[in-house]
Amino acid sequence: MSTLPVVVSDFLTRKMDLKANKWTVTLLVSWFFVGVGCNSVEKKIYVHLNYTVPCVRLLNATHQIGCQSALSGNVGVLHVLESEGNLDWVLRDGSNPPYMVILESPLFTRSIMMKLKNGASRVAGVAVVAPNTNPADGFSPHTTCPNENTGVYSEDYDPALAHCGVTVWNPLGNGLSYEEFGFPIFSLEDDNDTEVIRQCYIDHNRAVNGSTPQYPLCAMQLYSHMSAVTDTATCMRRNGINFSISPEMMCDPLGDYNVWASTRPLNNTAKGHKMGESVVIAAARLDSRSFFFNVAPGAQSSVSGFVTLLAAAHALRNATQEAQPNRTILYTFFQGETFDYIGSSRMVYDMENNQFAVDLDNVHSVLEIGQVRLRADSQLWLHSDPVSRRNGSVNEEVKKLIDNLHAAASGLSLSVGEPSFSQPLPPSSFQRFLRSRPIPGIVIADHQTNFTNRFYESMYDNTEYLNLSYPSNLTQDEQLEFVTETAKTLTEVATMVARVLYKQAGGEDSQMININADPQLMTQMLYGFLVRSNNTWFQQLIPSDLMSHLKDKPTNFYVGVSEQSSEPTFLVQYLLANLTGSAVNVTQENCQNQRADENDKDSKHMYSYLWVQGAAPPNSTEREGFCVRSTARLSKALSPAFDPLKEYTSKDYSTWTESRWKSIKGRIFLVASHELEMLTLGVGVGVLLTSLLLTYIISSKADILFSSGREPANATY
Repeated sequence: MSTLPVVVSDFLTRKMDLKANKWTVTLLVSWFFVGVGCNSVEKKIYVHLNYTVPCVRLLNATHQIGCQSALSGNVGVLHVLESEGNLDWVLRDGSNPPYMVILESPLFTRSIMMKLKNGASRVAGVAVVAPNTNPADGFSPHTTCPNENTGVYSEDYDPALAHCGVTVWNPLGNGLSYEEFGFPIFSLEDDNDTEVIRQCYIDHNRAVNGSTPQYPLCAMQLYSHMSAVTDTATCMRRNGINFSISPEMMCDPLGDYNVWASTRPLNNTAKGHKMGESVVIAAARLDSRSFFFNVAPGAQSSVSGFVTLLAAAHALRNATQEAQPNRTILYTFFQGETFDYIGSSRMVYDMENNQFAVDLDNVHSVLEIGQVRLRADSQLWLHSDPVSRRNGSVNEEVKKLIDNLHAAASGLSLSVGEPSFSQPLPPSSFQRFLRSRPIPGIVIADHQTNFTNRFYESMYDNTEYLNLSYPSNLTQDEQLEFVTETAKTLTEVATMVARVLYKQAGGEDSQMININADPQLMTQMLYGFLVRSNNTWFQQLIPSDLMSHLKDKPTNFYVGVSEQSSEPTFLVQYLLANLTGSAVNVTQENCQNQRADENDKDSKHMYSYLWVQGAAPPNSTEREGFCVRSTARLSKALSPAFDPLKEYTSKDYSTWTESRWKSIKGRIFLVASHELEMLTLGVGVGVLLTSLLLTYIISSKADILFSSGREPANATY
């Protein structure tokens, strides 16, 4: 039998495989060039904005606040608002709505924003140019009575003191951060982006002598679609609906971790009451916020307080080790206080339920450091709760604490005093302790009545407002070491706080004069938190795997969601450990395993071990890491409403959540007139129909058009 058919078959098969491979290669090459071409065309059409910060959606038990775009983004013709009177063009007169309104920061006011909100049918979105300097007038997008429904002052506690009935703490608060906007609002943080937008507007959109701008017009598209809607209860219920292997979450609870340490080691494994233990709580808050996500400098509202407490803790390290007072000082730094006291309410809940190292019966008194940006008069005010002071024993302890504060301030260039009339406590973490039981305590602040902070919870509460400035000829490392006037004044406050804590804990009067805060330390902390966290000092105090979190810009103090700890939390944790603990001769492996050596089974209950990368010695690039042993620890700062209670409509605890999103971006481009778009569409449809008709004709006549003149001869083998 002949093998020729087999050979021919094999030849044809190989030929077909070769053709298939050629077609595959051709398709791949075609797809590559199409992709490159599309990418090139896309770059020619759009100018992407490099650094924008959105307003995002937040939810609580009753409603939603914030901003969002449509699923495919919002598109509008650019209009640079020059004054409030120019709003008529956007809301009524302009012939090309909807508009994407560009606001200079002085025009970012409640009056203008509410007019834009009410005219939302003609507004596609708003972009606010980030300010280079602070406004002359005050601006606070927070409410006039912060956290009024979750503090201690309710109708049941004292009706006269509820809802800021006596003192309106934040009179400049306009409530803008708690409004709901149906369009995206972005902050333009990049000067180059801002210049491109302005030029595009001038070239294409600006009306000249009252004439209507001609097409093509400059337009902007903003993407910030939010997944969550309505309220926290609705959002959390939808989180629990699983229709796929990888369900899509709609929102996450706000939360983080509290940071705490004690002057005497506390067994953190044995939770609950400690027999014979008496603690003085020294508290400060860590978080802040503004209208825009991830822009929360919090210079006066939070940083001034917690750096003061950190410096005081450092000043007390040697004193408490050499002559341990009778009581233990518990340093606590609370996260999420802006959003209905998340951190402090969680710690109180854990104390009440034997989930913390001590319980409320162990608490002797509380000293909280609030906003302490001193003015020219160097006056601090001592706030106490008039209701709990009706209890005789509490009142006596409060009087002793006030006397101790006066004694601690003597010899320093500051003075302390009590408000001249009876009023409630300002918004403070201490209120959450008072909700549980009467406890002696004082809140130190720089205001007698309403806040002196004119930019409370805003993007303007920054280094400029804290008067933190450096000579222009200094390098970054020189700025880090330069002791500013602000650092000097806050060092005085820290010295007073350290001395009064030592006295309140039962320390000897003779030792108080030796307790002094370090101005060099204070200036390094202010620089690290408010100017640039990526500096040589911070780098030494953290492990290498956290280096990527340091930024060449101020720290953002927005609390974020409970899925991860924020930059302020880990920085304060490592700072507190380094400032109150000590370096020990422990290997990196043992340090990371929370032990002094392989046989150590008990240290982890009393101490925390942290490995830090240290500094590089002279003429070397290799850092010399070491182990720090301290009592600094983290505890959960997640509202009990989520865990463990799962009460998403709770009136007692914070119910704030943050919506999830898929894309945050913005871009500008030129848009043609509607008539030209319709003409282009018509021509495109015409070309499509013509091509279909030609294809049909050619296909139907293919036997005529493509037939050869003769039949091929039959091949025989």
